[in-house]
Amino acid sequence: MPSEFTGKHVTVAGLGVSGVPAAKVLHGLGARVTVVNDGDDERARTQAAELEALGVTVRLGDGDTLPEGTELIVTAPGWKPTKPLFTAAGQAGVPVWGDVELAWRLRGLDGRKAAPWLAVTGTNGKTTTVQMLASILKAAGLRTAAVGNIGVSLLDAVTGEEEYDVLAVELSSYQLHWAPSLRAHSAAVLNLAPDHLDWHGSMEAYAADKGRIYEGNRVACVYNVADKATEDLVRAADVEEGCRAIGFTLGTPGPSQLGVVEGLLVDRAFVEDRQKNAQELAEVSDVNPPAPHNIANALAAAGLARAFGVSAAAVRDGLRAFTPDAHRIAHVADVDGVAYVDDSKATNTHATEASLAAYESIVWIAGGLAKGATFDELVTGAAKRLRGAVLIGADRALIREALARHAPEVPVVDLDRTDTGAMLQAVQEARRLARPGDTVLLAPACASMDMFTNYNQRGDAFAQAVRELGA
Repeated sequence: MPSEFTGKHVTVAGLGVSGVPAAKVLHGLGARVTVVNDGDDERARTQAAELEALGVTVRLGDGDTLPEGTELIVTAPGWKPTKPLFTAAGQAGVPVWGDVELAWRLRGLDGRKAAPWLAVTGTNGKTTTVQMLASILKAAGLRTAAVGNIGVSLLDAVTGEEEYDVLAVELSSYQLHWAPSLRAHSAAVLNLAPDHLDWHGSMEAYAADKGRIYEGNRVACVYNVADKATEDLVRAADVEEGCRAIGFTLGTPGPSQLGVVEGLLVDRAFVEDRQKNAQELAEVSDVNPPAPHNIANALAAAGLARAFGVSAAAVRDGLRAFTPDAHRIAHVADVDGVAYVDDSKATNTHATEASLAAYESIVWIAGGLAKGATFDELVTGAAKRLRGAVLIGADRALIREALARHAPEVPVVDLDRTDTGAMLQAVQEARRLARPGDTVLLAPACASMDMFTNYNQRGDAFAQAVRELGA
């Protein structure tokens, strides 16, 4: 069946997890597809050969030149807006979409009902919140999937054979930048902190791209009461008539908010007479783990689910059924009365701040690649909770200096090594500093690639070192 893409010359910018599916889908819709890619390594050549066998043109090692005759660009989300390819596209009047924009426009293309999107973004907590949301929706008996920046392609979800009632969608700031016509049923911005500023150019531009998730929302814009910047994005959004602002808070909720009262998650937004009434959704103990920032994630997920009409019982059942991914505040073991917790996913200061706030007395294992971050504010906020600190990685001196300025009484072990074996020594030093009742917390506030392949490998090394302690 002919489509709007039939015969259209579309350039796909970038191979990889988004580019290859986009090229295949567009080719299948009758477009004349050219893929351009910066790299020309073995992986790229393998992907190129797969696409060329279908009849797709691939240009490796040249991602900056606009192919002649291009009528549309579909880009991988990570390609910077300042790239010469996009400058040339702007001069030629060629629109640029991301794979999310393409997926949005392809919903219902084959005549199936287009599943509404419940969308989540934020500097931290996106993946956990989307997974919680999907668990709640499944508990309500809805056909759903957690998709988007979470690793499951949105293109696959909207063009595959399986039909959905609703999708739980994680969206990054990159993806939102390239998705101008996205209009979610309801959406949430969990928090805002400086991140990816080299890509966006400024905090204002980063926030503006995050705020795109609220544009055109039909039912609810969910925001974080404790983070005024998220509420400001709701106020600035152009939404459909009747769309409501719904706050979530770790305190007692006001009308049109979800919050916590005496160990219960409660809803004062989606109830009759919300000025006087509240609906119990779940107990705090139903959230795994019940750390403050994770309770906030659960409230955001519950807000989106309730906006879609899900019952309180399904919220409770979905939260109880949810199991967090590895390396996200994961309790590894108790050794000699000390808890060892792996939050290797805390790769920036904002995530680490939330992690440190979850425990009263901490021996903190931190360090790695700082990515331009500073640590004074983080250390100032956590100083009273720190029993000690063990520092590893290339940029550990930045954390050591912040500790010296703002927590000089905290004992610090500085491990002058960046080999993978440093983690075993770090855990051993942390054990020496810890006392019964303490938590040894791996929350590095840094990226891992100076010592490890990724944060997963770093967390695995921590867990292995802890197991050796208890052996």
